[in-house]
Amino acid sequence: MLAPHRYYYLHNFQRALAWVGERYADLLDDRERRFMADFAALPQASQALLVRMLMRRGPWFRASRLVYEEIPDTADAAAPLLALGWLDADAPMTLDELFGLHTRPELDRMFAGAVARGARKADWLETLRATQPDAQAYADWTDLADPAWRVDVADLCERLRLMFFGNLHQDWSEFVLADLGVFQYEAVPLDAASRAFQSRDDVDRYLALHACRRALDDVPHDLLDLDALLQAVADCASGNAWLEKRRAKVLLRIGQACERAQDWPAAQRVYAQCAYPGARHRRIRVHERMERFDDALALALQAQAQPESEEETQRLARMLPRLRRKLGHGAPRGAAAAPVVRIDLELNRPQPPAPVEFAARDHLHRDDSPVHYVENTLINSLFGLLCWPAVFAPLPGAFFHPFQRGPADLDSPDFHARRQALFAECLAQLDTGQYRATIRQRYADKQGVQSPFVFWGALSDALLDQALDSLPAAHLKLFFERLLRDVKANRSGLPDLIRFCPDAPGYELIEIKGPGDKLQDNQIRWLAYCAAHGIPVRVCHVTWREAAA
Repeated sequence: MLAPHRYYYLHNFQRALAWVGERYADLLDDRERRFMADFAALPQASQALLVRMLMRRGPWFRASRLVYEEIPDTADAAAPLLALGWLDADAPMTLDELFGLHTRPELDRMFAGAVARGARKADWLETLRATQPDAQAYADWTDLADPAWRVDVADLCERLRLMFFGNLHQDWSEFVLADLGVFQYEAVPLDAASRAFQSRDDVDRYLALHACRRALDDVPHDLLDLDALLQAVADCASGNAWLEKRRAKVLLRIGQACERAQDWPAAQRVYAQCAYPGARHRRIRVHERMERFDDALALALQAQAQPESEEETQRLARMLPRLRRKLGHGAPRGAAAAPVVRIDLELNRPQPPAPVEFAARDHLHRDDSPVHYVENTLINSLFGLLCWPAVFAPLPGAFFHPFQRGPADLDSPDFHARRQALFAECLAQLDTGQYRATIRQRYADKQGVQSPFVFWGALSDALLDQALDSLPAAHLKLFFERLLRDVKANRSGLPDLIRFCPDAPGYELIEIKGPGDKLQDNQIRWLAYCAAHGIPVRVCHVTWREAAA
């Protein structure tokens, strides 16, 4: 007798069905309810076989390839599924699908003499397309004593998976990783208001938007029906803010696809309909590409008056002088940024080869002023530990299921606004000194629990103690406030190294640049912010010492 854990994937699927049945009962149609009831009544082996097939790439499967220790007889397990119509042995199979199921020797026997020996499998397929039927039953393709079945409930199960996870990029393996303890997730209370979908139409709209995204990936731009695609996206408009954000992002992707194809008028038309962050900047760029400099300048000035982010402000600062020059206008000088200290190091090339950041870290390290490679990990982690209750607050539209690393609206412009009071309560501890005890306690209590901010692998007791002892609370507040200003943009770009030192303020941040390496935009913004607010930071440019002849 097999151990129960052999059916772990089945137990996880059953849990997901129960979850969807309980939380989304009002959104299920008769077919979905019938599926759940019929699935529960199946023999265990049949249940297991179906789930195994759903977890693999289909839709066609050969019986001989479905060999699992916990399923003694594949044909017996398949019989109830065939009877229900969930598997189909007689459905038309295309030549492409046939080729995907069979090895070259098997195909050679099926089409003996039809294609010259030695040809590649892909060339075979191209040649046979001209002489073979478009599609026919599997039994008409081959006389192999090995049945093939098509899964005909994959679309239904995909819909249920979407309703459970609130997305289609997570799959049933999330259960497995959680069961094994590889991933741990914060237990967030979930109620009816926290569902990803509030209506059946919401589910339909998500799937339609997903189909639009796939069309972008699968169809060459010159064959893409742009008007039909835009109409499909427009038809997905709803009052669901979360879905509207996804719809805007699909529009942005369509615009970017038009840009890649250098279809500037189409890109302009798409961006004019798109409210996703970054679309306005792209639209200005397209105006410029089309040499519509007046339109580009007008839109850039409009953006300058009400920028959507620091990133847009930075881009506009580069674009506006260029646009003014092209129109023959004078370009006013911008305010000079606070200078950032630069240091230069000449180091021996590390052997064996190692990242330049590690070489600089090892060179700068002293016992009384230790240096750590932290990049984005330390500041984000301190923020995540202090603000854990705010990040994981059970707000509507934030958490949909038990396997979320963070809230679904993390990158939304109103992420902070929706939790403003909660974040204010957390940050207030920086004024009282309570933050040190809170962070240390949460580091112990939440060890290993998934978070969008906390990098467990980069933290240690020693690093945490040094950081809390050395970084002034006022500086931590400055870091955290900027993070909250634009979480998506500001979680990255922080300097590579931190050096703790006995002199006030007790630390400094160091950005490392190797030969030929330039500062990225988000790094420039963080450096400027630090310099403007008196946070100790410098940029270290490393060159390699030439070996002696």
